[in-house]
Amino acid sequence: MSRRPNQPVEILLIEDNPGDVRLTQLAFEGVELDIELCVATDGIEALEVLSRRRHDDPATVPDLVLLDLNLPGMNGFGFLEAIQDDPILARLPVLVLTSSTACEDVFESYELAANAYLTKPTDPDEYAAMVESVAKFWFEYVALPSLPA
Repeated sequence: MSRRPNQPVEILLIEDNPGDVRLTQLAFEGVELDIELCVATDGIEALEVLSRRRHDDPATVPDLVLLDLNLPGMNGFGFLEAIQDDPILARLPVLVLTSSTACEDVFESYELAANAYLTKPTDPDEYAAMVESVAKFWFEYVALPSLPA
């Protein structure tokens, strides 16, 4: 999935906690990239957003997904399972961003093809530093495959 030239980086944040959404928004405001953050509050809503974009114009599929595990309705694991069967959505880089430090959650996330597992820092400055590192790594250093037409 190559970035669209002259377009902002688009990130889909799947998070139901308004405080964590706001913290993430503030953290990305401090990043020196043009980033557009789209928010879905559960896995079902996220799948609807992705499905609509995938079918309307695959070029509008987000560049990265940040996924909380503990969501109402369809949780993060259900979301990871659901995107595996779609040839376009399965290529999305998905970073689990959760408060869970449970070994089984880490293991299951990677088993379901998550690209990384990050534990949410509780300190806002640490959170901002983590977000900046994520943006720098994924949008300055990583080469991603192009989406099929």
